[in-house]
Amino acid sequence: MKEKNQNKQLLRLRSEIAKKRPRFVRPESWRYKRLKRNWKKPKGIDNKVRLSQKGWPALVKVGYRGPKLARGLHPSGLFEKLVSNTSELAGLDPNVYAVRIKHTVGARKRREIIAKAKEIGIRVLNPVRVSKG
Repeated sequence: MKEKNQNKQLLRLRSEIAKKRPRFVRPESWRYKRLKRNWKKPKGIDNKVRLSQKGWPALVKVGYRGPKLARGLHPSGLFEKLVSNTSELAGLDPNVYAVRIKHTVGARKRREIIAKAKEIGIRVLNPVRVSKG
């Protein structure tokens, strides 16, 4: 129970840090339609973002990261474990881990994994596969 409370505090801290983190956008993406907003590191010799000039968006730096202990935590407060068969469920603590089934697993084996996880009491994060198409 103590670990669960600690994870909740870490998640709260992670969200507070995330609120203070600026929205990183690709430099000049607001100026040119051909440039998408997704981040790309500026590499130009006179690039204002790379030089961290005043009045330009922030550069992505390691100092913006969240707390080390909260990395890899699912919003439920459990750590994610990727599995592809039922034998990988053995030895997992249901109070610490939640399971995500690999996308390459077929329907039959997926049903087996879900049944075994339910038996053990482990939470499955993606019980139904969503088709991409």
